[in-house]
Amino acid sequence: MTTPVTTDKRTLLTVFAEAALEPLLVADMDRLGIRGYTISDARGKGGRGVRDASWDESRNLRLEIICARAQAEAFLQHLQARYYAHYAMVAFLSEVEVLRPDKF
Repeated sequence: MTTPVTTDKRTLLTVFAEAALEPLLVADMDRLGIRGYTISDARGKGGRGVRDASWDESRNLRLEIICARAQAEAFLQHLQARYYAHYAMVAFLSEVEVLRPDKF
């Protein structure tokens, strides 16, 4: 007999930003009570040209946070107010279904 999969809905906040912001973003997340996140290197092309990570100033990161919608929106508002005017940054929200919702 197979046990049915039970999921709960959460929000995935994905942010692409300049890698130089990583220490600031980590401090912001800690201060705002975000319990977990994943940061990885990102390469690609956008409004500010090709970001190929060939030198430190051209590196980007991808930040992913799974949390409650209200917390994702609060952090997104913080990013918009503090960073959007001065740094290369884009972000989006997606609804996801998770196992073990207590982890998020």
